[in-house]
Amino acid sequence: MKAAGRSVRTRLRDRVAASDPGLLRLTAGLRTVGAIALALAVLAVSGADDTHLVAGAMTAMVATFAIREKESRAQAVTVALGLPVALASVSVSALLSSRVVIGDAFFVVLIFCAVFVRRFGDRGTALGLIGFQVYFVSLFVGAEVSALPGLWGAIAVAFVSSAVVRFAVVPATPAGVLQRLRQAFRARLAQLIATQTELLDTGPDGIEKTLEHLRDGTARLHETALMIQSRLEEGTPDESTARLVQRRIADAEIAAERLGLLLLTARSAERADTLTLHLPGAPAPSVGRSPAPGEATEILRRDLGALRTLVLRPPAEARGTALSHLRNRLLGYRDEENLPEATAAVQDVFRGIGETARAVMGLRIALDGPQDESDDTPATTRSREELDAEDAAIDAGEEAAPKEEEPTGLRRPTTRAAVQVSVGSSLAILGGEFLSAERWYWAVLACWIVFLNTASTGEILVKGYRRVLGTMLGVVAGIGLAGLVGGHTWIAFGLVLLLIFAMFYTAPLSYTLMSFFVTAMLGLLYTLLHTYSLSVLLLRVEETALGAACGIVAAALVLPIRTDRRTNELLGTVLERLTDVTEGAVDQLSGGPAADLLDTARELDQALGDLRAATQPLTHPITPLRARRDTARYVVALLETCAYHARSLAATAELLPAHPSIAADPRLRGAVRRTVRNIEAIAARVADEDAGTEVETGPSIASLLAPDAAGVPRYGRITGRVLRHLERLDEAVMGLARPLGVPVRTPTR
Repeated sequence: MKAAGRSVRTRLRDRVAASDPGLLRLTAGLRTVGAIALALAVLAVSGADDTHLVAGAMTAMVATFAIREKESRAQAVTVALGLPVALASVSVSALLSSRVVIGDAFFVVLIFCAVFVRRFGDRGTALGLIGFQVYFVSLFVGAEVSALPGLWGAIAVAFVSSAVVRFAVVPATPAGVLQRLRQAFRARLAQLIATQTELLDTGPDGIEKTLEHLRDGTARLHETALMIQSRLEEGTPDESTARLVQRRIADAEIAAERLGLLLLTARSAERADTLTLHLPGAPAPSVGRSPAPGEATEILRRDLGALRTLVLRPPAEARGTALSHLRNRLLGYRDEENLPEATAAVQDVFRGIGETARAVMGLRIALDGPQDESDDTPATTRSREELDAEDAAIDAGEEAAPKEEEPTGLRRPTTRAAVQVSVGSSLAILGGEFLSAERWYWAVLACWIVFLNTASTGEILVKGYRRVLGTMLGVVAGIGLAGLVGGHTWIAFGLVLLLIFAMFYTAPLSYTLMSFFVTAMLGLLYTLLHTYSLSVLLLRVEETALGAACGIVAAALVLPIRTDRRTNELLGTVLERLTDVTEGAVDQLSGGPAADLLDTARELDQALGDLRAATQPLTHPITPLRARRDTARYVVALLETCAYHARSLAATAELLPAHPSIAADPRLRGAVRRTVRNIEAIAARVADEDAGTEVETGPSIASLLAPDAAGVPRYGRITGRVLRHLERLDEAVMGLARPLGVPVRTPTR
């Protein structure tokens, strides 16, 4: 029964870890709610009135969510600096409360400064956000000079409460967050393997749904890998450990994605296209009926289940011969003599299982330390020796890449955004005053928020639409909750805490949901301040729509960054990083000097993530430009396919120094030249539409894989795998030419 209980707890823990990697959303929600609850408790005991309770609750929320630094020491410094900034902000607001014109002018200057200081990183962003939001809180509660002592006390209590909850009640160290992200990676990897197992039993009618789950699982695993990469520097004791974990995470991700492709190929009549795993709605390959029960199919199903167990089993439960037996059997498939009798495609799947098992073992060693070796078979020992050789070859002494020169003046993104949001806020103040002389600041808040974490006019437009939609739905909820609560102060505060938790827990998932919970919460706050009415909530919708419109107008007319321009810049960066990874990997595989391919591949992933986010306005469901939406999705999917093959090439090249069995092959340089020239031609056309560049076709790289006249393969297995990746990469690059309008030239003989 104890074992069953542990199993249930383990499954529940894995499910939670997979749904919220690193428990980041849960931590944010608990911290914010805890800080507000503690501040309310202290203020209530001290006899504060409802106005001070609301001010303290809102300030505690701001002091918690504004600080995003990863290290505890840096967070403590920012909290300490944030308190005087908040006190100064509320004091100036109270002093200017009777001077409308001067107060509005100062508010605009404060908004400019709050955005401008983002150039100084997380701390500058946090202090600017605190200054703006506390000024807004003072407007919300109607701060006056006579009430300043009480407000100072409420703000101080809020900051102290936020610090206590952050550092004592709900602490989150970089190492702890990284540990939870590792668990999330394992859980999502296990979920992906379970989805891949479904391919064995999926018939023609269910292949589309299974493929959709496979795409989601692959994307979620990659998302977690990127989250881990972004926290390795702070969460590991040294650079060598960080590089080791990064390498093992990349190996496991590549092996899992390759296993899915091999399974899909085994079920279809031809080799599966990598694009199928990245393009939503891509046509599924033709598959027959579910294979009849046979020995190979049953072994395959059994071993996929064993692989999932190997991924999920925690270190404390990994001792004993049972798990060792599973591990040894799966690693044995790396040797040809251990492959079951089956078709060539199915045997490839078994090889893929063996390679994935090796990647999982390397991941376990990197994350959990040395493992029990007493039950190792020769195949397992060989895999361990390979992993040890790779670990020893990791060089922590790589020189840091030189920093790129940052733009200055109005070309600097923070300066441009500061000017835009200042102009938009000025328009929002003027329009808001016409709607309501008392609550005009809602329009300013809406204008401010639509500029947060956006970089183009299209992103601001989409965010403004979501803000208005969430606000309208929240008004309906606020009306209902305010009617239910009535004059019950503490019930209202309890619901406020629940809504705030929901707001922070859903914020990374849906901006519309977050806006919904914010507006419903504000309805309850108005009830607490005895200013609630239906007209007030309807006014909030009007002010929100006005503020969003002002933000969109400012973004479109003042130093605009068109969505096309931003996506083209990011697309050029992706193509440049793709060239770096491909050339570096093939050069190393051809006998060139070792390069830092891990960091180069990471830069490619980051650039692709930025491009994916920037194309959201183009791919949004409400966009009227359907053809443009489909083109954007297709281009991003092709680039994700290119990135997968480039990562695979980089991972193979990283093996070269540590594996005597893998020899450099100088012939690979010739196979990649045309592909690199084509990538550069596409990049030049993206940067300048008038550039007269063309992509060049030629003999397929697959033709290099054909055996010679005697039927003997011209290349070894590793070189053959590299050429297959190059073939798929070349095909994907050629596929990019058509939607991007690059002419294709066929060379004459």
